[in-house]
Amino acid sequence: MCLAAGLDPEKRQAARQAVLGHADAQDCSLYRPDENDLDAEEEDLGDARILFTGPFQAPAEWSAQDREDYFGDIDPSAFVTALIECQAEPASRAFYLADAGDFVAVVTASGEVQMFYLFDCHEDDDGLHCVLVREDEED
Repeated sequence: MCLAAGLDPEKRQAARQAVLGHADAQDCSLYRPDENDLDAEEEDLGDARILFTGPFQAPAEWSAQDREDYFGDIDPSAFVTALIECQAEPASRAFYLADAGDFVAVVTASGEVQMFYLFDCHEDDDGLHCVLVREDEED
């Protein structure tokens, strides 16, 4: 998979192991909605580890229109960045890559579940870089 994507397999594997073994990485599960039936149950992709890397910062070269197009009507403070790695081995049937449109359920240190929408992502030798939107429950 790495070679097809133009990635260095050794660097990519090292980045994967770094996230999986990082002391600050948290357990999570990913779910993928059915593109053909939005009312259908989401597919449980499996367990992963997520390492939050901070708030999303729009690139300085983005124009006001670029920012408006990207954020839409979502509060920019709800966007965070993270690295996500599937816990299954890459050669196994259970392995998957997170993708934009997935939902991420993160188990916090207090044992609560925080939901995120995977807004955008790209993969390079340093890992799968994701931009997530925190979903706050409305009471």
